[in-house]
Amino acid sequence: MYTVTAILTHKLVLSNVIIERFVEGGLIGMLLILACLLLAVFFTLKAIANLNGEAATFLKYKKLINQAVLLGLVISFANSLMGLIQGFDTLEATGGADPAILAGGIKITLLSPLFGLIVFILGHSATFILSWIRKVEIEEAI
Repeated sequence: MYTVTAILTHKLVLSNVIIERFVEGGLIGMLLILACLLLAVFFTLKAIANLNGEAATFLKYKKLINQAVLLGLVISFANSLMGLIQGFDTLEATGGADPAILAGGIKITLLSPLFGLIVFILGHSATFILSWIRKVEIEEAI
């Protein structure tokens, strides 16, 4: 049976791993993606608040959610490409690399697009659910 201390220690270790991966993915790029996620959450909450409001306002927030998560996805791939270019510059300067170091670099390069894809999936899932809830009124507005 787990004790409270063991459960809290496990959660603390998990959160440290997530923060470590976040920083490994490139702090500036990952913070920009996080900002896009927070914007999408804000626009989702505004859309939920306007579920019974005008269709035009609801559609505006829905589009803003989609644009915020798409921007996060694009930033994540740009961050990944910059990381790859940096890695290849390092390989060129040193004249080669150990395969383990190269594999570690590729792993770190893939963290940013993974976070961007998670943000994108969450945002589009939110717009899908919001559209499903208010489907009848949107069809009448079109």
